[in-house]
Amino acid sequence: MPEDHRHCVVCGKVVGADKFFCSPQCEGTFKQHQKRMSRMRLYPMLILVVFILLFLILATFGGK
Repeated sequence: MPEDHRHCVVCGKVVGADKFFCSPQCEGTFKQHQKRMSRMRLYPMLILVVFILLFLILATFGGK
């Protein structure tokens, strides 16, 4: 029966059951990707807030 193992979440190489990455390089790549994805989720929210604030300002002061 094969030993318990996992595969690196970045490149798919076999690693020990207690690890997620095969090398520090793969771990760095994963962290960069996570950071980029977190920013990509933040930008649409910021744009929405800007549009709402713009709408409120125009609705308040634009009707006079």
